[in-house]
Amino acid sequence: MSILMNVAQLQERISAGKRTVLLDVRWVLGDPHGHDHYLSGHIPGAVFVDMDAQLASHGRPEDGRHPLPTEADFAQTVRTWGINGGDTVVIYDDAGSAAAARAWWLLGYSGIANVYLLDGGLAPWRAAGLPLEQGEETAEPGDAVVRYGAKETIDSDGAAAWAGILLDARAGERYRGEVEPMDPRAGHIPGAVSAPTTENLAPDKTFLPAAWLGARFAALGVAPGSSVAVYCGSGVTAAHQIAALEIAGFRAALYPGSWSAWSNQPGRPVATGADGDRVEG
Repeated sequence: MSILMNVAQLQERISAGKRTVLLDVRWVLGDPHGHDHYLSGHIPGAVFVDMDAQLASHGRPEDGRHPLPTEADFAQTVRTWGINGGDTVVIYDDAGSAAAARAWWLLGYSGIANVYLLDGGLAPWRAAGLPLEQGEETAEPGDAVVRYGAKETIDSDGAAAWAGILLDARAGERYRGEVEPMDPRAGHIPGAVSAPTTENLAPDKTFLPAAWLGARFAALGVAPGSSVAVYCGSGVTAAHQIAALEIAGFRAALYPGSWSAWSNQPGRPVATGADGDRVEG
């Protein structure tokens, strides 16, 4: 089953009166005004999703910047979004699904089916001249059941011992350790392969076709049956990488703590350079 829905398909659902839960995850690292952007214009019927309050919890630095919410908290959030069992859910952002993929992954991790990313996000909706709604929208509470565990996760120990392919979804300069704007140490987990999420997208920020993504991941060593895990800075854009892998026909585990957790654990080694040939710690 495809994980993507395009604007024409979404518009057709809405026009036909088919029940569709719309979630707007307007979040970009460094921009704290996502809710304001939502209020100024969103797809009619969409409920705002707060990355920090609803798609993450808050713990110790060694847990990372965006630890997963507890199952109980996320269950309450899902009901607040108005999701019922069997509903079709469509999630979008304004950043090529980089943030929306976190909600997509969490709903899938919770065992909820029929969850789609709006390919290209809000931009193609605007480009089609379709209406936008202003202000806050809320939903009648839903009854969907949340049970964590439908997708695989690993922790820091699991990442250290990972025997398969470990993909680093951050920008190449962060992987190489040339810059580190957010976390206490620069570099990457030894043995990880650089795979920036920006390379999953076409210029219009829609996902590349499945065959192209398949070729991309094959070049990184991913093959049918490979054990694959993904991390990023704080477990957000890694979900985007997992979405791209699923489009290409591969499954992958998420390391939710990601680099923000690893780099806050002084005993963990850090590699730098394009080939990871310099290891410290």
